[in-house]
Amino acid sequence: MSRNPLLESHELPPFAEIQPEHVVPAIEELLAQNREIVEQLVEQARHETPSWASLAAPLEACNDRLSRAWSPISHLNGTMNNPALREAYEACLGKLSDYSTWLGQHEGLFNAWQALRDGPAWAELDEGQRRTVDNALRDFRLAGVDLPAEQKRRYGEIRSRLSALANTFSNQLLDATQAWHLDLASDSRLAGLPESALATLKANAEAKGQEGYRITLDFPSFFPVITYADDRELRREVYTAFVTRASDQGPNAGQFDNAPVMEEILALRHELAELLGFSTYADFSLATKMAESPDHVIAFLEDLAARAVPQAREEFAELEAYARDELGMIELAPWDVGFASEKLREARYDISEEQLRPYFPAPQVVDGLFRVVERLYGISFEEDREAPRYHADVRYFRIMEDGTPIAGFYLDLYAREGKRGGAWMDECRVRRLEGGDLQLPITYLTCNFTRPVGDRPALLTHDEVCTLFHEFGHGLHHMLTRQTVADISGINGVAWDAVELPSQFMENFCWEREGLDLIAGHVDTGEPLPVELLERLQAARNFQSAMGMVRQLELSLFDFRLHRELVNPTASDIQALLSDVRDRVAVVPRVPFNRFQNGFGHIFAGGYAAGYYSYKWAEVLSADAWSAFEEAGIFDPETGRRFRTEILERGGSRDAAELFRAFRGREPSVEPLLRHSGIRAA
Repeated sequence: MSRNPLLESHELPPFAEIQPEHVVPAIEELLAQNREIVEQLVEQARHETPSWASLAAPLEACNDRLSRAWSPISHLNGTMNNPALREAYEACLGKLSDYSTWLGQHEGLFNAWQALRDGPAWAELDEGQRRTVDNALRDFRLAGVDLPAEQKRRYGEIRSRLSALANTFSNQLLDATQAWHLDLASDSRLAGLPESALATLKANAEAKGQEGYRITLDFPSFFPVITYADDRELRREVYTAFVTRASDQGPNAGQFDNAPVMEEILALRHELAELLGFSTYADFSLATKMAESPDHVIAFLEDLAARAVPQAREEFAELEAYARDELGMIELAPWDVGFASEKLREARYDISEEQLRPYFPAPQVVDGLFRVVERLYGISFEEDREAPRYHADVRYFRIMEDGTPIAGFYLDLYAREGKRGGAWMDECRVRRLEGGDLQLPITYLTCNFTRPVGDRPALLTHDEVCTLFHEFGHGLHHMLTRQTVADISGINGVAWDAVELPSQFMENFCWEREGLDLIAGHVDTGEPLPVELLERLQAARNFQSAMGMVRQLELSLFDFRLHRELVNPTASDIQALLSDVRDRVAVVPRVPFNRFQNGFGHIFAGGYAAGYYSYKWAEVLSADAWSAFEEAGIFDPETGRRFRTEILERGGSRDAAELFRAFRGREPSVEPLLRHSGIRAA
């Protein structure tokens, strides 16, 4: 192989040139170079007291080169998955894990950082550099630098295995999702589905050379069926396939079963925590978070549950009564809840997602998102149609300020085969200074919305609009940073239970007249959202909000207790714990074959292990932050400036609690969250 694009310096990843055969050689070469540089720096530190320029800066540079190569590989694996790329990606996971462990346990490197902390150069460091040094020393200890040799070796084995298991979990969930479909020759069983959903199912079939309609388990296909299909048996069939993915139940029982993967992940996490001197993985997880202790987290979640569960029970009783009296359903099954809820919402508020869709064509929503951000922060957006892209649907934009680019992002909105589900933001490039050159931050913003059909633009649900704003909030946190040290730039170094603050904050603009006037425009006429429709949307905002909150509390308590209470759990132990949590806080009906946990990628394949509570924790912060805008005006320039400078620009340079106090002028209060969520216990 003559040249390898992953080893070359590019402003943006050269996606068209990257082939699976480039992946392993590039990563191996970069890892070898990095190890050599580390040893040189350590040797140098033995002879002269380290400074930022002699230790931290060259380390950051070599790790950034590795990150710039791995970022497009990882992103393509999540968005353009195919067997050859998957094999190359997986071949690197162990190598990267081994390198990370080697780096984190390198006593010479640890001593060099400690010498920087204790030496004369410390006085010359700025706030962000000091934070970086302190975080590095903390992370060395969390990587087992103090452990005896045999325990260090075991730590490395565990880390490597956990990396492989997380990837296996994710792959099996993707494979299970794509393994099931239901082809229907006609639309006779699809009564109740809106035209947009029928068009999607028809396009699914056409893409596979089939007549009729194809239902898949991708969200844009699954959700309309479970929400609108009059055919109760069809809803049951699709629901069953969805909640049994990657498990021992359902239509593909045992084929992609994640149960053994979960068992091994949890056992290894507990062993890892004990190796490092923590009693549980929950304790280990909190070492880098805002929450003070596991008791603190449990008390927080149980306090919210005490306020929300009684109201959630009332809401469900109302739903049962409506389903019985108006829909003739004597008993609600899980596959009836979404259907009956949508019918009740329409009856009570005279509004549905389908009524709203024509007002949210995707191009208009994206343009409106940009206009909201422009008004908030005084920046602008320019599309670069010449930028390298990895799929025809993907667009690339630059963020401009005073005529100068300050950041960039890829926007990938639509579901497709080979793309994992959900919505996420990920780092492509991090803002950092090397020598006199500033590397601009670039991010990937990924969603899985319903694709456009024919020459019509995709029409988004209001919920999808909120999702886009949420992910863009993460993106702004990464892109508007003013930090120039990679480890505290953007979302790096931010406590995990505070990282959702900017994303949840952005969702609020999707509910306000001033925001929606910029976001919404009818697909045919361009007219804004009518006043009466907006009023009905706002009135319905807190429909079943307590039911929604207890669902989040169910997931948060399950995750945290799982990592606090179970040591070497079996699949049945995991199921029993989930059932216990549901007995305490859940209000919707359950079926014994539901294997939700087998698809809970956030905690088994993502970064939320013993941290899913972060969504609710950060929602307290975001609701309180939003209340400052409610008081001053949602586009108040001074409040927007303070949010940008005190929260978004600071990255991980200071403790998250300090940043919040600097913005709000006080400690966070839970009352705005309860008020915004319509929880009457407030």
